[in-house]
Amino acid sequence: MSVNYSAGLSYYEDKGVCGLPEVVENPESIEEKIKTLAEWIKTSECVVIHCGAGISTSCGIPDFRGPKGVWTLEKAEEDANKKSSKKTKKDFIKPDDVKVESHEQSNESTGQSISFEDSKPSFTHRALSQLASSGVIHFIISQNVDGLFLKTGINRRFICELHGNFFLDECNVCDNRFIRSTSSPTMGLKVSTRPCPRPGRPCRGYLRDTILDWEDDLPIGELEKAQKFANKADLSICLGTSLQIVPAANLPFVCKKRKSNPGKVVIINLQPTKFDHRSDLVIHDYVDSALQLLCKFLDVSVPEYDPSRDLTKKEDVDRNKVWK
Repeated sequence: MSVNYSAGLSYYEDKGVCGLPEVVENPESIEEKIKTLAEWIKTSECVVIHCGAGISTSCGIPDFRGPKGVWTLEKAEEDANKKSSKKTKKDFIKPDDVKVESHEQSNESTGQSISFEDSKPSFTHRALSQLASSGVIHFIISQNVDGLFLKTGINRRFICELHGNFFLDECNVCDNRFIRSTSSPTMGLKVSTRPCPRPGRPCRGYLRDTILDWEDDLPIGELEKAQKFANKADLSICLGTSLQIVPAANLPFVCKKRKSNPGKVVIINLQPTKFDHRSDLVIHDYVDSALQLLCKFLDVSVPEYDPSRDLTKKEDVDRNKVWK
């Protein structure tokens, strides 16, 4: 059974601002802004996507700082416990009133628990994968660990995952990454007893999970790719992220530091961010809805989820499948 991601993290007090109210703009404003974004994409030479947990909430996987986010609910529970000694019995919060889940979370529309294994890519995941393979966008920088991009069949050259992936193991010697059919039972870069299955001459390494804990350094290879494309970008689009975790929060704005031909930054998020004033365009809308409209204006057709393209379900997964 997979670890509970949030519960598996070590204690870290500063988790940023949680629970800010969500805002949805009126449809006319959203449509006008998405039209503008579509035109910017068409005239850009390097479009880079920066995405956070907000693109996975429609899959039944919670975010962290939203009104129903993992850390928002944790803080509500902590605050309630602190005040409980001062309240009368009738004021006590019942256990069912505050529910904190992370790796497996109730799907708001169905009331069912969604595990990483059972979750399917959202429209946003599928759209980004299609836009990348079509050459409309050029790179994706993800902070998510849920493996949903792998399930779209995305090619590794289009994406880096700064915080790891529950469906990828990595050799501690040769650095090759191997796709898993089930999510990792460990996190925190723990080395297993499984030898590296790389074909050819053995490297004598062992596989470890790729999931970072709070104090772990970002993987050099992934960070270098992120920095490379952040520097090349002339349009950075932030999707479903509150932009509170560094260095990921700073990467979209690298393109604006160029003295000649500075880039543009767009934020699509339900909650306000502290970087809104530095952005060229801010759209308060559900990411899936915004991407559906964007793909319409770009005349891009997005396929439904196809298990035959899901890299975690290939027959050779867990049998020496290197992610290339």
